[in-house]
Amino acid sequence: MSDLQTAPYGSWKTPITSDLIVAGTIGLVQVALDGDDIYWIEARPQEKGRNVIVRRTPDGALTDVTPAPFNARTRVHEYGGGSFLVHRGEVFFSHFADQRLYRQAGQQAPQALTAEAELRYADAIYDPTRQRLIGVREDHTVAGQEAVNTIVSIALTGEPGAQQVLTGGHSFYASPRLSPDGTQLAWICWDHPRMPWDGTELWVADVQADGSLGQQRLIAGGAEESVFQPEWSPDGVLHFVSDRTGWWNLYRWQSGQCEALLPMAAEFGLPQWVFGMATYGFASPTNIVCTFIEQGFSRFGLLDSATGTLERIEVPYARIDGIRVDAKRAVFLAASPTETARIVSFNLATRAFETLRRSSELALDPGYISAPQAIEFPTENNLTAHAFFYAPRNKDFAAPAGERPPLLVMIHGGPTSATSPTLRLGIQYWASRGIAVLDVNYGGSTGYGRAYRQRLNGNWGVVDVDDCVNGALYLARRGLVDGDRLAITGGSAGGYTTLCALTFRDVFKAGASHYGVSDLIALDEDTHKFESRYTFGLVGTSHDLYRARSPIHHTDKLNAPVIFFQGLEDKVVPPNQSEMMVNALRAKGLPVAYVTFEGEQHGFRQAANIKRALDGELYFYSRIFGFALADEIEPVPIRSEEHTSELQSRQCIS
Repeated sequence: MSDLQTAPYGSWKTPITSDLIVAGTIGLVQVALDGDDIYWIEARPQEKGRNVIVRRTPDGALTDVTPAPFNARTRVHEYGGGSFLVHRGEVFFSHFADQRLYRQAGQQAPQALTAEAELRYADAIYDPTRQRLIGVREDHTVAGQEAVNTIVSIALTGEPGAQQVLTGGHSFYASPRLSPDGTQLAWICWDHPRMPWDGTELWVADVQADGSLGQQRLIAGGAEESVFQPEWSPDGVLHFVSDRTGWWNLYRWQSGQCEALLPMAAEFGLPQWVFGMATYGFASPTNIVCTFIEQGFSRFGLLDSATGTLERIEVPYARIDGIRVDAKRAVFLAASPTETARIVSFNLATRAFETLRRSSELALDPGYISAPQAIEFPTENNLTAHAFFYAPRNKDFAAPAGERPPLLVMIHGGPTSATSPTLRLGIQYWASRGIAVLDVNYGGSTGYGRAYRQRLNGNWGVVDVDDCVNGALYLARRGLVDGDRLAITGGSAGGYTTLCALTFRDVFKAGASHYGVSDLIALDEDTHKFESRYTFGLVGTSHDLYRARSPIHHTDKLNAPVIFFQGLEDKVVPPNQSEMMVNALRAKGLPVAYVTFEGEQHGFRQAANIKRALDGELYFYSRIFGFALADEIEPVPIRSEEHTSELQSRQCIS
């Protein structure tokens, strides 16, 4: 006899609540090795999103390094990354509030290293020969002009904080890497209008006696070749990742030649949205520990560069990031379909994996966890696209006979990025309530080769929308979801795709835009340097085309309810992007909700705001699709409630 309760999809009671998610979850970012100690950053929603550097000693003890209110986060490129480094127990980090670099020895209080100025720093390394840091600097000192990016040195002795520009002249710089003997510096750079996944250049120069650089030599890269993560082997051979064959593969440069180490249809590179990304590291001059992506899944292996052979290591993880390697171990960020993100150490001698820190200590019953199903579905131009499908799952509930679940299509940001089939409580929040989820890697996503990534070139707002629509219809035709209750949600670039799908197609019946783009012209005229030419490749340069692709200029075609969530300090997608759309929908009398957050920027980091966004979106769908909520949720004010009632009666199946 079954103990299952019968309740409509969307109304199932689940332990995966917003309170549980924000109370028990931290973000894990940027691993660093320093002797036997391991460091990482924890982003803590309960501390208003503060980023804390944590040290783990060999006995397993964890210690917060940066005291409150210090927040180890840089704003270079606005997205940051590479915000700290460690050398023999001394920590150097960028403090979010003033963007100055600080140094901290042991338990001493952090001391400012750089002066107060409109300067930002990222991706620094330690130069032991000259007692200095070398890193990327972003100069905002000239008001009204575009920031200037360079690679600089920062003195630690003599006049601490004194700086010297080592190289400049290009729009962007990343990954300054010093050879083991300190005689050569490698780095990558690129220029407007390219993004780093379009084309970058790898340069090398000798380091002179006075610390300046000698003649600079172009090693690899160009307008149609993306170079990623230059690293020197312990014996001084420069390695890097390049997609010159259509796949991001590993190469080395020696004797004036670039040599492929392991040609294969896999991605050893990633879209460089943040600094400090890494997919490989050296255990010895010829032994490389690496991770790569095949068909959306991370793989793990040991590469012998002398023989060109790869030993694949079976891992339970679907996503591996930020790998750091020494002679004894590899430490990285990882997540699986059944376990949340964690920091893992791999012992090179015993081949054992050890979890060092979990993003969540919650012990979830697998009866509430929906496993991702990788699907490939037909889309426009006789092509196929990729996604992960999460069917509703809750061990306590079943739906009434004949009812099919609502579907929430999720769209990752970027748009040049990817989603992975890892346990994300934000997805299980929906699936355990009886709402199916389709997490789409539309054309333009990474992990499937350069050709797949370039499908979006000139076609943003078209290809991504086609793939989201076709993925939803594919599931509806197979009877897996209710074709009359399709919703779509996304943040940032995913918010743009959401609004385009709701405006230019008649498939989705509701949607949620989290700090999403509604006006490409406004985005082009009011965004930060890193993305200021991004739309040139994604759409073009014609403002007529921008207008044609901008939902704000076609609200006459939009007849679906939308909820908007917006950080009021967002510099990437300013609040006016959401506000213009909200005002247009209000003028039409459509159901619309607008939820704003003080103190939030691009993405929500504070626990109360993460909770409000999750619950607010659920409340909105419950009103639109007419299902009861299992828990009491703070209502979201929705304009045109009478129109909402009309939509419920027309769209919902009881």
